[in-house]
Amino acid sequence: MTHSSGVAGVDQRKLDVPSVSAMTAVALAVADMIGIGVFTSLGFQIAAIPSPFALLMLWIIGGLAALCGALCYAELAAMFPRSGGEYNFLSRSYHPAVGFLAGWVSATVGFAAPIALSAMAFGSYFTGVVPGAPPMLMGLIVVWSVSIVHLLGIKQGSVFQNVSTFLKLGLILLFIVAGLVMGVPQGISFAPTSVDFSLISSAPFAIGLVFVLYSYSGWNAATYIAGEIHDPKKNLPRSIIISVLLVVTLYVALNAVFLYTTPMAQMSGQLNVALVAGTHIFGDAGGRIVGGLICVGLISAISAMTWIGPRVTMAMGEDLPLLNVFARKTANGVPATAIATQLLIVNVLMFTQSFEAVLEFVQFSLTFCSFLTVAGVILLRITRPDLPRPYRTWGYPVTPLVFLSITLFTMYYLLTERPLESLAGLATMFAGLFIYFLSQKTWRQPAPIGAVDR
Repeated sequence: MTHSSGVAGVDQRKLDVPSVSAMTAVALAVADMIGIGVFTSLGFQIAAIPSPFALLMLWIIGGLAALCGALCYAELAAMFPRSGGEYNFLSRSYHPAVGFLAGWVSATVGFAAPIALSAMAFGSYFTGVVPGAPPMLMGLIVVWSVSIVHLLGIKQGSVFQNVSTFLKLGLILLFIVAGLVMGVPQGISFAPTSVDFSLISSAPFAIGLVFVLYSYSGWNAATYIAGEIHDPKKNLPRSIIISVLLVVTLYVALNAVFLYTTPMAQMSGQLNVALVAGTHIFGDAGGRIVGGLICVGLISAISAMTWIGPRVTMAMGEDLPLLNVFARKTANGVPATAIATQLLIVNVLMFTQSFEAVLEFVQFSLTFCSFLTVAGVILLRITRPDLPRPYRTWGYPVTPLVFLSITLFTMYYLLTERPLESLAGLATMFAGLFIYFLSQKTWRQPAPIGAVDR
């Protein structure tokens, strides 16, 4: 049965656009995950956790949480292969209103704020590579250039994403190899000791884990463009899992190289850990080399978020006539209005310098949406065991419970340490209910949940 509208109808539309390969989906998720976090976190972790083994365990445990989340998202993505990420999953698992709240956050500032922050970081690091370059202008040039590439078409965006991501991966691998070959060993040991187990159960370790989880955010990126991926029921779960495993390996190796080549005392409390390590490995030119590496990495991350953010707005526009303008596509299948709107928000955030505050506001809301999404896997297993599941979460029910436990702790920490920001983020999310109820008369109700694959 073919529907003319609604969630199920969109799933079955045959759009005349190029299909995204599994390789591009992997590149998209990897690019979205590897941003600035892994290059800056270690300095603050060392100050409270002076143990190489415990420090690497931070990144391994954080990677385990991301992998558990990825395995759960893969089940939902194979069941409901439509673009939109949490907007799509929560609409199907709970109610369209719940999905709309998640989509509202993503469509307004959930992606725009990280793009603005990455663009400003790019400008800052670029001045280290090319002294005298204006940081703000360079940041603006990057976000405009990347947006133009994605406006040209999905094919052009895919090529750009693949090239920028693989260039970033190549540079990170070169840095790791150079550190092992050229770096001076610091005489540390990565073997566990009796002290390490007490460190792993300590409060500083738990706090450090929160920021590690932030560095892994983006593991679900491919689900936002599910409708554009070739054979999503097979390629989407595969791309999600491969991307997480790849990033976990790189994160652990990169931090091991930092610790192996650079005195821990010199990295302790430092924001630019990668620059400190780069100087120890490459000498005086290390700062520029690492600065260039980070700039390339930020370009691919900005590209990933520029691609996936507007797809949430597009999916909402397909369901909600009030936002129908954002569902319009060019001949190349690109949601041009949605991309242009996100670019406008990014520019406003950059000029007002308010993106860091916005990030703090939305962090709790985004984490909460991920929590609900994974909980939806358990809910649907109980309430709708009859639904076709092309992919079933490996290790269920342990897998979702591990993710839910770690995420619940993260939300507890955010509420206790940043109560005003977290509550303000929730208020921003629930403000979207006004638009949802305003549009109730024209909302295109989803078809029955079991109709997706019929």
